[in-house]
Amino acid sequence: MNILTIDIGGSHIKATILDGDGNQVADYARMPTPQPPTPMNVLDLIKELVKNFKGYEKVSAGFPGYVRDGVVKTAPNLDTAAWKDFPLQTNLSVLLSRPAKVVNDADLQGIGIASGKGLEMVITLGTGVGTALLKDGVLLPHFEIAHHPVKTGKDYDEYVGEKAYQKKGKEHWNYRMEKVFAILKTVFNYDRLYISGGNAKNLTMSLDDNMIIANNREGIKGGARLWAKE
Repeated sequence: MNILTIDIGGSHIKATILDGDGNQVADYARMPTPQPPTPMNVLDLIKELVKNFKGYEKVSAGFPGYVRDGVVKTAPNLDTAAWKDFPLQTNLSVLLSRPAKVVNDADLQGIGIASGKGLEMVITLGTGVGTALLKDGVLLPHFEIAHHPVKTGKDYDEYVGEKAYQKKGKEHWNYRMEKVFAILKTVFNYDRLYISGGNAKNLTMSLDDNMIIANNREGIKGGARLWAKE
């Protein structure tokens, strides 16, 4: 069983095909996220992005917002007003004529990265901050931790997201990340913390032994694992 896996991001949308074990069997396709990033514009771009992909039976997608049962509730790095209550899973299935599953993008990464042992947390450092929690490999209910206040007037996205990195520079951004890691360690008492996303490479501090910089490509395996029980 091959699975078309789509990563919808605030700056780019990527896609590839995986086999049932999560191995990549097609090169990545990648295009900038359309502006404005409305549901119809995103679906139109996905249709163009994957037009040359063949031989897949199912579709997995990660979306940068809160998703419940395939329906988008928030899309803070796209346009929440446009996406609220949009049935993305159903629309993707119709668009691509395949069964589809849609979850939060950090949840999809988490399924792919986590070892499946103990309480594990995955954070993604990109346009915003994504989070996923897993217990023995099973996804726990998703919380939009990125939009919890971390400082007066700022949530995690605003405090250590891409805009903050560009504005404050690497040194000050790392100072902020040290504070964020201290909070996560205290609040969640995880067995392991995996750090993924484009800005993970910009971390310069020493990490605890149970804090692991994850290979971003490993996260894409979540697209296959999302269908594993099927």
